This record gives sequence, C-alpha cells and structure tokens, in this order.
Amino acid sequence: MHAQIVLFDGFDPLDVIAPYEVLHAGAVAVGGALTVALVSAEGPREVVSGTGGLALRATAALDPSRPGLVVVPGAAGRVGDPGDEPTDDSIPVLLGRTLTTDLPGLLKAAMDEPAVTVASVCGGSLVLAMAGLLEDRHATTHHLGLDLLDATGVRAVRARVVDDGDFVSGAGVTSGLDLALYLLERELGPRIAHAVEELFAYERRGTVWRDAGPQPAGAW
Repeated sequence: MHAQIVLFDGFDPLDVIAPYEVLHAGAVAVGGALTVALVSAEGPREVVSGTGGLALRATAALDPSRPGLVVVPGAAGRVGDPGDEPTDDSIPVLLGRTLTTDLPGLLKAAMDEPAVTVASVCGGSLVLAMAGLLEDRHATTHHLGLDLLDATGVRAVRARVVDDGDFVSGAGVTSGLDLALYLLERELGPRIAHAVEELFAYERRGTVWRDAGPQPAGAW
C-alpha cells in the first residue's frame, strides 16, 4: 500500500508531518508493506508552507490511480476576525488558490478510484469541498471552519475523526496524529496502530464518528 501526502503552496506543516511520521512508523512496523511519499500536483518541487517560509520537498507528482491513501492537509496562515477583508496570507485565500491548480482534478480522479481512500486533515476537507467533491458526504475540519464546510453542502460533523467510507477526515491541526493512527488501524490492523501509539507515547483522542447505529435521543 502506498500513502501520498499532498503538498500545496501555503500548506500547514503539522498537517503534513504528523501523518507522515505516523504512517512512516507504521511502514517500518510492517516491514515495507506500506510506503509513504510527499507529492504535489505539479510533480517534484520545493513547496513553501504558510509557516514562516518553511518548505518541504515533494518527490513525485500525485498519482490518483495508485492504490492506497491520499492525504490532503490544510493551510497555515492568518485567521482574522469574521467580516475582515481576506488577505493574501489568510487561510481562505490559500485554500482557494488550490482551485486554480491541477489539484482538484487529481483529487476527483482519486476519489473516483475504488482502490484509493482519500483523507484530509484540518482545512484539507475544505479544499475538497470547495472543489465540489464532498457534497452530501460526512466530514469534519477545524472547528473554525465547520460552518463554511456545512455551507458547501457537506454534512459537517463535530468530531475528531470522521470515517465516511472511502473518505476519512480529521479536525484541527493535531488531529493528523489521530487520523493517521486510525488509518493504520483500519488498513493494517490494531496491533500495528497500537505499536506506533506506544512508540510515539501518544494515545488517540475521541471516538471515530461513522454514520452507523441509532441516533441519540433527546436534546443531543
């Protein structure tokens, strides 16, 4: 299985590094049955994050037909207050710029591929939603973006990790750890996920939300 973690200009480094570290540790634990790479829509290049000019190198182009995982991060930038005029370094602008690249088409192809599970961290679900790829799907994002996610036609869920079948999303930035550990458990089994939890001295937080079981009664 191959995991492709997407880089785009203005990405949030922790959205990338947290799942990369977890998935790479899982790859070591299964003796190479999992591989992990940083990719971009444009191919190999230095990609500058939204955090102080920190850059990471994409080593390949995103291949939407390759079986495995595609992980989409959010952006790092200015949040601002409601009603503020968007600036070039604001998160909505950085996320919106992805729509002018080849990334939306590649992500659509990945989501149409039965052998691929697409996952997102933080604002990564907004990238997919703004591209029209998550209509009527269940997803989460950073709590500050839940209303925007809902406005795009997504069934926004206030949960740490949401499993909607071939699309799995994580909430705020550090949830990339929880998302990746859950993906390890789902794809490679709980023993591998538990071993990586122990290695990182970190325990997953929250219940993974799925559209299953009875609805809570009363004012929940």
